[in-house]
Amino acid sequence: MAADKPFLSDIKALRDRARSHIEGGAVGTNYGGDVNKTIEILQSVLATEIVCWLRYSFHAVTASGISSEGVKAEFAEHAEDERGHAMEVAERINQLGGKPDFNPEGILTRSASQYVEGADLVDMIKENLIAERIAVDHYRELIRYFGDDDPGTRTMIESILRKEEEHADDMHDLLVAHQGRPMLKK
Repeated sequence: MAADKPFLSDIKALRDRARSHIEGGAVGTNYGGDVNKTIEILQSVLATEIVCWLRYSFHAVTASGISSEGVKAEFAEHAEDERGHAMEVAERINQLGGKPDFNPEGILTRSASQYVEGADLVDMIKENLIAERIAVDHYRELIRYFGDDDPGTRTMIESILRKEEEHADDMHDLLVAHQGRPMLKK
């Protein structure tokens, strides 16, 4: 590290800034992003996670047919993961001084994913795979957007992304198992 670029701020200055800007809550004085834009983006992520939670929950209850019990259990597990993601995002919105929007009115218009029920077990798996791929692509874009301006939000989205990639892989494996052929080239 260059001698003219210290690793840490002057501790006295850091303390003084923290005391004089206490009304900023968790955001602090060196937040590099646009807090209002971040909250707006996170409202969309929250809506996406809620839609995914609801879709997986519906599928966990209504899936039927031969070999559906294992698939239903996978849907239920993913539903719980999506609920957890929604709560994590809501907490981040709150930390940034926003109010998480759980109002059912408008959730679908804010969500990147869609709520599609599917006609049968294979359709349900396909719809979940499509939704996961949408989330994966969207969250990768958001990670690049937040970069170093908001490492807290970026690392949260990175953590959620890893789980969504796992979900997509699970849905692909289920699709292969139920259709008997690989959908994606390895």
